[in-house]
Amino acid sequence: MTEGISVIIRCKDEERWIGYAVQSVIDFIPKNEIIVINNKSRDRSIEVIKSFRRDPDLRSNNENYTEIIIQDVNDYSPGAVLNKGVELANFEKILVLSAHCVITHFDYSKLSQNLEKYAAIFGNQIPIYEGKKITKRYLWSHFCDSQVDNMYSKSEDRYFFHNAASIFNKCILKQHKFNENIVGKEDRYWANNIVEVGKTYLYDPLNFCVEHHYTANGNTWKGVG
Repeated sequence: MTEGISVIIRCKDEERWIGYAVQSVIDFIPKNEIIVINNKSRDRSIEVIKSFRRDPDLRSNNENYTEIIIQDVNDYSPGAVLNKGVELANFEKILVLSAHCVITHFDYSKLSQNLEKYAAIFGNQIPIYEGKKITKRYLWSHFCDSQVDNMYSKSEDRYFFHNAASIFNKCILKQHKFNENIVGKEDRYWANNIVEVGKTYLYDPLNFCVEHHYTANGNTWKGVG
């Protein structure tokens, strides 16, 4: 398996932020491929994505572009499309990134070291509403400033994990796939299953952070004050 990171982005009408997400991948992860799982987008999302696609016939400015794989799906569930992305991945490390998240800090060396002992890592999220950083209430209160093993959510009464910014070794995701039969929270169910089989995952705000931008169809927003 070649060294690098395969970045899986789920997309449905994400033209507002997906270009920023892709650019942040290029900025922070020099050796990458981006796998876009497209769920019937009707806006300019795919056009935006294709503007980042590397042309093998051009030798100059290739550092500003990357390998892009676009997979269209009609039968969508969050777990199923992530499993599909893993099947398409060419690298051993898998980064799952929300189409409206922008990487602001990513320490590849330390994250790689931590993945030697953890089943997965998820990073800090800074909620942004129309350019403004908002108070971390509700779901956002989980994203504290310290590292946490197997974070447990008292409000949800289960282990907490979040796929808007998470990284794994491919072998783990081949052994422990996401549930394809649920319509949401596939990340929480995955984390609870991982703990049940005796593995540990890490919340790491020190080495991985993103800005999570508000979208009207976002599932993680409850109040923006």
